[in-house]
Amino acid sequence: MKGRLLVIGALNVDLVVAAPRLPGPGETVVGSDLRRHGGGKGGNSAVAAVRSGADVRYVGAVGDDDLGTGALAELRAEGIDLTDVAVKPGCATGAAVIVVDSSGENQIAVAAGANTSMTPQDVSAAMARARGWAGCVLVSTEISAAAVTAAVEAATKQGCLCVLNPAPVEPSLRELLDLAPIITPNSSELRDFYRLLGESGNPPAEVMAAKVAAHSRAPVVVTMGGDGVLVCDPDGSSTRVPAGSARRVADTTGAGDTFNGVFAASLAAGEPVISAARRGVAAATLSVESTGARTGMPRSSEIEAALAAHG
Repeated sequence: MKGRLLVIGALNVDLVVAAPRLPGPGETVVGSDLRRHGGGKGGNSAVAAVRSGADVRYVGAVGDDDLGTGALAELRAEGIDLTDVAVKPGCATGAAVIVVDSSGENQIAVAAGANTSMTPQDVSAAMARARGWAGCVLVSTEISAAAVTAAVEAATKQGCLCVLNPAPVEPSLRELLDLAPIITPNSSELRDFYRLLGESGNPPAEVMAAKVAAHSRAPVVVTMGGDGVLVCDPDGSSTRVPAGSARRVADTTGAGDTFNGVFAASLAAGEPVISAARRGVAAATLSVESTGARTGMPRSSEIEAALAAHG
């Protein structure tokens, strides 16, 4: 079954510098190359989802500038429905400056631009048009807190499955846990959520995830880089989904977005959480083999081949 996914989140243009190592505070590191790629957690996840075989509608905002025109053209070429993208006059399109070192690790600074101008009204209108169409709504938090809240509340009201990628974790997300979205934090974001619930210390990920899942009454899916994914259910039980072996690690930028897009698309197609997490991990592992957030995002056939190869 083909999933139908509504993606709500940021769209950026990434300017990527290849450098021998990441700079420290106040330090200049001279890189060898500068490349431009499409980026933003919303745009990246939408591309990952559509390449994995889903029908995708993207909800976001860009400025009325050349960067915005180019960013939308890239999504349109992937076959993503852009009906619900708002073009904001006088705003700059979001942009990110990314440094990638020789091992594939990265350091990112983002100018949010038009992403923060997305309004609850923009989101509510898109959600109304998607009523009865979307099998899942994927929301990421690089947009305004009000827009994130509107998206999760509308998905809950419509009875639509909602995945919330909390990058970054904002205090307003504490109340959204009560609406039971499936959240997909990385290890540091999980710790932030744990502290939002009034807890302290740094216990194992299983302990923190169990606490958050018990509060939200929904699965918590923790992305852990090369260690794969931890899935924790509200009853406290947990499952580790290991990562596969990449042939090489060229760039980890966008690996988390790849996971989220494929994971949510799989849920939209009716797959259970563990199965969807396995597909997401397989896709994310493939994605790090190429430079750029979207360049290595795999097609459905590649994901299925990777899953078959790793059992």
